[in-house]
Amino acid sequence: MERVFKALADESRRRILDIVKANAGISVNGVADHFAFSRFAVMKHLRVLEDADLLKLERDGRQKKIYINAIPIQMIYDRWLSDFSRHWAGGLTRLKYELEGEQDG
Repeated sequence: MERVFKALADESRRRILDIVKANAGISVNGVADHFAFSRFAVMKHLRVLEDADLLKLERDGRQKKIYINAIPIQMIYDRWLSDFSRHWAGGLTRLKYELEGEQDG
């Protein structure tokens, strides 16, 4: 789990996860288009996320398709949240999103 927390600690990597979640199968270039820094820097972030098992990269010819792997995040969720807190936390986060005009994460 240490690798997962290290990967999630960086704001750019969390943003990459958001981008991949919204665009399953996106290419490396597609992810890089969302950032001002170099493609090489994006690839380094992707490598950290892949090493933490948060992303799965699938080769498709010359390109790589990127998919999110939610299992490590689910494992964190399962470890620290009881059944009782799951009920309340889910309701409170839905209320937060509704009040702030956001869509569910």
